[in-house]
Amino acid sequence: MNQKGQGIDIMKRTHTLTALVENKPGVLNRVVSLFRRRGFNIDSLTVGRTHTPEISRMTIVMEGDDLEAQKVEKNLYKLVNVIHVEQLTEKQTVMRDLALIKVSVDGARRHEVTQLCDIFRAKIVDVSPDSLIVEITGTEDKIESFTEMLRPIGIVEMVRAGVIAMGRGGEVLTANGYQARLQSLASAGKNLKSVV
Repeated sequence: MNQKGQGIDIMKRTHTLTALVENKPGVLNRVVSLFRRRGFNIDSLTVGRTHTPEISRMTIVMEGDDLEAQKVEKNLYKLVNVIHVEQLTEKQTVMRDLALIKVSVDGARRHEVTQLCDIFRAKIVDVSPDSLIVEITGTEDKIESFTEMLRPIGIVEMVRAGVIAMGRGGEVLTANGYQARLQSLASAGKNLKSVV
């Protein structure tokens, strides 16, 4: 369905955005506040440093139509600490999530959980007399399917790290112009000092 013939899909779906941001205190708060002010919900948010210590990478998963995702992307660019934003929704990407799941087991169920781990390529990372902690990495669908198989056995607790995503092949999220921007900000600061 298009909105006014503009080729914009108004059906709600999952959108994945990734952003390079300055690795400074308060940046995460600014990004989350943007979502709060605009009334958008974040389904998943992961943040971590990149190979460049001054830059962090955010992966944001949100539910919305194409227009809402475009608005979020444009508004992220308005934040001073945001270097680059890209929508990965329509691109060839590798997406992964990580979950730790504690399962209540007795002797008979322990073998069943071990077999499920083999099928889903999950790892048992902790063993106690009455429980196992399982680590699984994969797509959201894979983790959901694994969780549904474990639910009848007895999930005690579960935590997920959140989706991370990266473009395949030549799709690279770069900080083009970031060093130039830092230099121009530094020289602008010097010019301001000379005026004062």
